[in-house]
Amino acid sequence: MALPVSDLTKQADGLTTMELGAVLPKTAEVRMGHLFIGGVDMVALAREQGTALYVFDEADLRFRMQSYREAFRSRFANTDIVFASKAFLNKAVLKVVDEEGLCLDVSGGGELACAQACGFPSERVVVHGNNKTPQELEEAIAAGVGRIVVDSRIELARVSEIAAAHGITQDIYLRITPGVAADTHAYIQTGCEDSKFGFTIRDDWAFNCVKDALEAPQVRLAGLHMHIGSQIFALHSYEEAIRVMVGLMGRVKREYGFAIEELDIGGGLGVAYTQADSPPSIDEFAHTIVSAVTDCCDEYGVDITRLLCEPGRSLVANAGVTLYTVGSLKTLPGIRKYVAIDGGMTDNIRTALYQASYEPVVANKADQPRTEIVTLCGKHCESSDAVVTDMPIQQPDLGDIVCVFATGAYNHTMASNYNGQPRPGIVFVKDGQARLVTRRETYEDIMARDID
Repeated sequence: MALPVSDLTKQADGLTTMELGAVLPKTAEVRMGHLFIGGVDMVALAREQGTALYVFDEADLRFRMQSYREAFRSRFANTDIVFASKAFLNKAVLKVVDEEGLCLDVSGGGELACAQACGFPSERVVVHGNNKTPQELEEAIAAGVGRIVVDSRIELARVSEIAAAHGITQDIYLRITPGVAADTHAYIQTGCEDSKFGFTIRDDWAFNCVKDALEAPQVRLAGLHMHIGSQIFALHSYEEAIRVMVGLMGRVKREYGFAIEELDIGGGLGVAYTQADSPPSIDEFAHTIVSAVTDCCDEYGVDITRLLCEPGRSLVANAGVTLYTVGSLKTLPGIRKYVAIDGGMTDNIRTALYQASYEPVVANKADQPRTEIVTLCGKHCESSDAVVTDMPIQQPDLGDIVCVFATGAYNHTMASNYNGQPRPGIVFVKDGQARLVTRRETYEDIMARDID
């Protein structure tokens, strides 16, 4: 059931849906001047749990998972939504993923171990990675994962050998790079010809490697996989890539006499990080994908019986926020106003890495206008250490609680201990209740693996 869009328009001069609607978690609202998410006061939560602190709107998470499932299955009944756990991973979110009936994408042994630790069904796991180690492949095959996405001829041989040792036939996909350069940051383009991922379509390389897969013992080529990038707004890129993929499937059917029946189109749908962003909706995305698949299947004489989509960012980014406390203020006349917070690049590397933009508010002044242009700088020993650069916020004061929106994707999973900084805790909020699901690291945790 769809959740109502948060009605913040009552705060005419402060935080409004007109200003930040698509950026906000679904349940965000202003009460008595404070920001509430999931019915929980973010100011009180920050005082209780300490900052920096990751907070997730559980109702928002479930809403987006349900929206993906319904948007695709209403158009193509046998569609599986595969959560890309690299975007955000802990046991709590995997339990939600399981309860909502999604599959799971893991890209390393640690992600698979987390899935196993919380009892996630192995048959619903899809294993990724451009250089899976023999140990990781052994762990995946021993666990009985549903699909392994093979990235090279070397890996194909390894999967074949390990599956034979276990006396099983392992279902695989081949990852194909379709030669489509998605309109996104160069660091997160993955489907273009110059890519470390997958089998290139050039010079019949992918076509020839399909034959290798068909002849390899103890493996079954169940389908093909593509992933053209991340944070994509231009949906025509998917249409172009799907045409290449289905065209390849058609050629395999004609020339090898083998019907490939499953297609994984990857993920990559963009999200609203700022009020200027207007990404396509989940429904628009599903319509584009399914229409392209259907049209291309008709054109190339292909019958796809199972479709997979691998969202990560678009499930968790806007459901998550990060809370900080203001520790110092510094104004450089004519240059910039710095507001220093008790976090930074250790809990959000994306600004330094991708020049990402975010929308901040002072959570204890959420009903006030955002009249100041500031840079939220971190506490770490790097000049590039900033979470927000030159964005509007309410007049900041020492001790204020700052909330940065749309931080649910890739912040926790890419966090570090630079300068000995403990990584933040994680809280899920829902129906007025706050639930600590990952505790804050301690100094002892950071040193726990050191040997005296």
